[in-house]
Amino acid sequence: MLVFLTVFLAIDILSTFVSYPGTAVDQLVKYYLFYVPDIFQKMIPVSCLLGTILCLSSLNKSNELIALFAAGYSLLRVSAPIIFLVVLLSGLSFVLSDRIIPSLNRQKNYIYYHDIKKNPGMFSIVKTNRIWYRSKNEIFNIKTLNIEGDKAQGLTLYTFDDDWNLQRMITADDVDLKTEKRAAEVTPASPHPPAAAASREQYQWYLRNGTVTVFYKDSSFPLTSTFKNKTIVMNEEAQDLQSSGQTSEMLSQKELARFISKNKEAGLDTIRYEVDYHAKIAFAFAGLVMTILGIPFSVSRGRSGGVMLQVGVCIGLVFLYWIFYNSSITLGNHGHLPPVFAAWTPNLVMIGLGLGLIVQTKK
Repeated sequence: MLVFLTVFLAIDILSTFVSYPGTAVDQLVKYYLFYVPDIFQKMIPVSCLLGTILCLSSLNKSNELIALFAAGYSLLRVSAPIIFLVVLLSGLSFVLSDRIIPSLNRQKNYIYYHDIKKNPGMFSIVKTNRIWYRSKNEIFNIKTLNIEGDKAQGLTLYTFDDDWNLQRMITADDVDLKTEKRAAEVTPASPHPPAAAASREQYQWYLRNGTVTVFYKDSSFPLTSTFKNKTIVMNEEAQDLQSSGQTSEMLSQKELARFISKNKEAGLDTIRYEVDYHAKIAFAFAGLVMTILGIPFSVSRGRSGGVMLQVGVCIGLVFLYWIFYNSSITLGNHGHLPPVFAAWTPNLVMIGLGLGLIVQTKK
C-alpha cells in the first residue's frame, strides 16, 4: 500500500505542478491530505492481491505449504486467515467510502476549484436535496439535476446588480439546459466578411411553468407575473453546472439513496445513480474478490519464477477484473443490466472462478 500511495502521489503531484505552476504549496498539501484516504481506499484491492500472492508464493518456495498440506490442511484452509483479514479490510474500505471520503471529496474539490484551478464558479455544493450555484451576478438553486446535466427541476434564480441589490427572481418547475451555436453578427461596416464570421455558442435555458418577480429600488412592492414557457440566456460559466451531474462520490449511501428517491419523484432518470449506489458497496469487496482469485495462482507454479513473475500475475488479474467490472458498470449505466446485477456480477463470477480454481488445485 505504501508503495502504491508513493508512486501515485509522486506522479499526480508533478502533474499538478506542471498544469498549475502558481499553486501555493500549503494549498497543495491540504489538497492531497484530503485526497489520500480516497487513493488508499481505491488501492486496497490491488494491495490485498499482491500481498496474498507474495505471501503464499513465499511459503510455497520455502516448502512450508508442503508441511501444512501433509498435516491435512487444504489450500482454502491455509488461506483462511488471509481471507479473514481481507474481509476486515473490505469493511474498512466501505466505511471509508461511505462515512469519510464523501466529506473529504467536497473539501478537496473546493480547494481544487478555488485555490488550484482558481475558478470558483465551477464548484457547486451538492446537498441531498438541492444544488446551489453562483455565476457572476447570479445565484440559483436547483432541486434535481439529471446525470447528463441537461435537465433540471425546481429552479430558483436570483439576479443582482453591481451593488448586490436583488433585481429579479425567477422560479420554474422544469428547465432544459441547452447550448446552441450561432453565427456571429456582421454589420455592413465590419472589416470582416461574412465568411470569416466565427460561430459562437449561446447558452439558453428553456423554462416551463414558473414566475418572474421584479424588484424596483423606488418601490417596496415587487411585481410578479407567471409564464408557461420562457427562454433565458445564461453566462458561459453557468454551463459548468452540467459537469456537476455526477455527485455520487460526494454523497454517503444514505444521502445517495435519498437523492435517488427525490430524482425518481421528479421523474428524472436515476439509472446511473442506482448503479453507483450498488457499485460503491460492490467495489468495497473488490479486495476479497481479487484475493480469492489470486490464491490458486500463488501456488500453481511451484518454485519457478521470481518476484517479477508474481507481480506480472498480479497485474494480469487486476486488468482482468477491472475490464470485467467496468464493462458491467457501463452496461448498467446504459440500462442493459439491472443496477444490482451490473455492480455485483463481476464480483460473484470472479469469486466463483477463484473458488473453483482453489478446489481444483492439487497439493
